[in-house]
Amino acid sequence: MVDDAPSALSHSLRHGAYRADVAATGAGLRALEHAGRRLTETWDAGRPEAGRDRVAAKPPLSAGLVLAPWPNRTRDGRFTFDGETHQLEITEPARNNASHGLVRRRAWDVAERSDSSITHTIDIGGEQGWPFALRLTARHSLGDDGLTVTHTATNIGDRTAPFGMGVHSFVRAGDAPLDECTLRLSAGVRLPLDGERNLPTGGPVPVQGTDFDFSAARSLAGVWLDTPFSALVPDADGIARQYLTPPDSAATVLWTDANFPWVQVFTADPAHDQAYPDRGRALAIEPMTCPPDALNSGVGLIVLEPGDTWTGSWGIRADDGSAS
Repeated sequence: MVDDAPSALSHSLRHGAYRADVAATGAGLRALEHAGRRLTETWDAGRPEAGRDRVAAKPPLSAGLVLAPWPNRTRDGRFTFDGETHQLEITEPARNNASHGLVRRRAWDVAERSDSSITHTIDIGGEQGWPFALRLTARHSLGDDGLTVTHTATNIGDRTAPFGMGVHSFVRAGDAPLDECTLRLSAGVRLPLDGERNLPTGGPVPVQGTDFDFSAARSLAGVWLDTPFSALVPDADGIARQYLTPPDSAATVLWTDANFPWVQVFTADPAHDQAYPDRGRALAIEPMTCPPDALNSGVGLIVLEPGDTWTGSWGIRADDGSAS
């Protein structure tokens, strides 16, 4: 992790045994630890020459970055909203998709900062294929119950705007190799994707009794996923929780409120993608408001009238038994 000196690029947060680093680029969660134990992939993960205390120039696999005003992929970069067709920049040329929104590589402004929290903000609108004026905020806050991230999107323009968002959050269970961990998901359905473009091939299907059923903890040894899950079953407090558990210590818990009804679960694996040859296997559990290609399908798409604000929260904690 980096030192505590504030800079234009990174901010170190502390509360009790928790420590986090948040970057201005993409309002990105660069690292999260509890009592020195890693709960997320750090931005230098998979680069041994960097060392634990140095920071890579770019996050691996967009780790920790905000994906807005749409998450995941938009087919051919094209969508129609309110009777008008828009052509986004193609940012995934190999698949002819517009991928992961507009803000993950942009610098956000700092609106507020304390020892345990930071709020970033950014305005968008007027980019290729996106005429909709939105103001986004991301507040990262540490407390006794770990990290809470609260996002808002406000329509600051004069026309109705579509909106979706996600976060490319990679989780760790300390230093345990992924294949020695188990995964438990509270999901009831998945959205099948094609193998060529990672776009939906139909509607959601139940996971019960299939290879995608993680309602009981299952080993991740040899498992590869790049799958949107939904029908998240909340606990009694209304919060849905997903668990990555190592063999000999507490689980890492990623939670979402009802405003994030999807999670995309992705295993970064050099065996499946030659773009990642310099790192081992890693797991992303990505809170999302909608699945891939929502700008076209309308599934989970949020519509903001001028002046409207959407708010949603998610977080990560070290499991002490009180969350289950």
